[in-house]
Amino acid sequence: MRIVAGTHKGRNLLSPPKGAGTRPMTGGAKESLFQILAERVHDAVIADLYCGTGTLGLEALSRGAARVAFAERDPAVVARLERNIAALGAEDRCCVWRGDVMRRLAAWLDDLAADVDVSFVDPPYAAVRRWHWRRAEQRIFAPLAAHLPADGVVVLRLPDDVPAPQTLGGLVVERLKRYGDMRVALLGVGKEVR
Repeated sequence: MRIVAGTHKGRNLLSPPKGAGTRPMTGGAKESLFQILAERVHDAVIADLYCGTGTLGLEALSRGAARVAFAERDPAVVARLERNIAALGAEDRCCVWRGDVMRRLAAWLDDLAADVDVSFVDPPYAAVRRWHWRRAEQRIFAPLAAHLPADGVVVLRLPDDVPAPQTLGGLVVERLKRYGDMRVALLGVGKEVR
């Protein structure tokens, strides 16, 4: 795994430990996604939920994001995430939320005391296949919508066999991209995502 572009282009990142259940986004899909998000990332506040070892959030930092909040519950994965952050010398622009996103996100966002310009929501495929969407809407997407500026975007990654609901917690799917066996839904407050 490596950073694709920006100030840390080409830097290798630690992968998740074996058996962690995370699936980092491939370079080609990541590059395509960041081309879509290009203007939104610079000077942005990013939330990288279910972040694994932080490939999406660290890519955003390399491309000029001001600050990234990472959320991950697996202690072994968090240890590697923190090593990746330290390797880039980015500790002053990052915070790590440890624990269950569904249970703790609303409080974490309140403590952040800033709007979130871009949020990556990348739950493990096994977990998202069991999601109760109303619960996810109340515990993830509604809190994100409450902390999202009018031009903010939530990027939801799903396996190809799980359809994305058209609306979630006040957010609307504005664009849907397919990359191999995954889909990426871009959600916003109703304006076209470019």
